[in-house]
Amino acid sequence: MNDFQDAPTPPTAANAPERLWFEDDGRTPNSRYPVLCYRGLTLADGSPADALEALFAHNGWPPQWRGGVFDYHHYHARAHETLGVARGQATLVLGGEGGRAIDLRARDVLVLPAGTGHCRHSASEDFELVAAYPPDQQNWDLCRPGDTDIATARATIAALTTPGNDPVGGPHGALTRDWCETNKP
Repeated sequence: MNDFQDAPTPPTAANAPERLWFEDDGRTPNSRYPVLCYRGLTLADGSPADALEALFAHNGWPPQWRGGVFDYHHYHARAHETLGVARGQATLVLGGEGGRAIDLRARDVLVLPAGTGHCRHSASEDFELVAAYPPDQQNWDLCRPGDTDIATARATIAALTTPGNDPVGGPHGALTRDWCETNKP
């Protein structure tokens, strides 16, 4: 995108994200940062997957893949992750094995801080999402509760940088405000 007019439309106040907090449960580290859940974003005309990828890329989160969510509990220790629903609907469980069910539909976006447990509980046949990661965290990992040494995962997560941009709202988005304020003593 070379021209300001090509930039995706930033979210409005109506698209302020929900903030969801999950504690370390001893098997899934979760995060001191909140999960951000944007609902019903207004996207550019055309393919929703293309529009989500353009939005994420514009805000410094290079998209990496399209697909679904694993049906088993897992988290990433080496990367924060954003998931944008392009088509269909799904119920994900966030926060680990004893976590909370979250219903998502097309044009919803989750921003998952590293360590946040997630798993697909159910999904429509047409469910598709776009996944993106901060530029210095493209080599994400796959950690499973009980299979991954949680102390090592916690140390890896603690060493991660906080992204400079929110994948939806850019440099002035909720992530830059909420996650940076969480770092204050």
